[in-house]
Amino acid sequence: MDKLANMAMFVRVVELGSFSAAAEVSEVSATMVAKHIRMAEERLGARLLHRTTRRQHLTEVGTLYYERCKQVLAEVALAESSASELQATPRGQLRIVAPVSFGSHSLVPVLTEFMALYPEVTVDLTLSNGKPDLIHEGYELGIVIGTVDDPNLVARPLCSYRRVLAASPAYLERYGQPKHPEELQQHSCLGLSYWRHHDSWHLLGPDGERFKVAVQGRFKANGGDALRIAAIGGVGIVLQPETLLTEDLHAGRLVPVLPDWSYIPSPVSLVYAQDRRPTAKLRHMIDFLIERFGR
Repeated sequence: MDKLANMAMFVRVVELGSFSAAAEVSEVSATMVAKHIRMAEERLGARLLHRTTRRQHLTEVGTLYYERCKQVLAEVALAESSASELQATPRGQLRIVAPVSFGSHSLVPVLTEFMALYPEVTVDLTLSNGKPDLIHEGYELGIVIGTVDDPNLVARPLCSYRRVLAASPAYLERYGQPKHPEELQQHSCLGLSYWRHHDSWHLLGPDGERFKVAVQGRFKANGGDALRIAAIGGVGIVLQPETLLTEDLHAGRLVPVLPDWSYIPSPVSLVYAQDRRPTAKLRHMIDFLIERFGR
């Protein structure tokens, strides 16, 4: 008899309350059940159960051993389940939450790649700039820009989030191209209305120099696309994610402003609940996103 079999029988005896009940469920004799318990006690050199004619109860060692046995058996079950999952085809719906600009311009193209590889997976993506509550809102995965301090979540670091400055050629022709961040104070700077740093920009220079500049402007909005369009229309200088502005910069609708400077990069994390038994769809998606966006 192996140790796991002894442990499993011991747990069964404790939870069912008697040798006879454990024997009936296990479809073996009560003598065989007793043999399992005796072998465990001999191996440990300690009594696990006190038995009388009417009842049985755990010894102090038995109580500790029972808790440890449950953990070990759960881990064994998880290992076997995970091995089976590795061979399973990802399928089913994945609920994901991500920031608006990152989700629209960076995440969606990658999700379409994933769905092409795994046609039995469907994605329900929520775009929100609020702080997601994965557990209570039912999301399986989230993208978080900034620090993650929830102990119930696993946070996997991704590439940092880089924001750059840009303006339309017409705006720069009229008001001039700033040569240093301090000159932004004389310009119309387009800000996110919900962002707590909307009245100051913390910029990082080419040699690691940091500069904080107070900004103001004629237009604010709660979405990056709205600010991008306003910048194209010549309203002011925009500070937005590089991925959001790339096409406009290539097309010439926007021109880089202070190209050697960017907003101090923010950490980006892929977060998910501490699930002891992740599904194939979740595990494959985590690996896929880390491959695409990992450091």
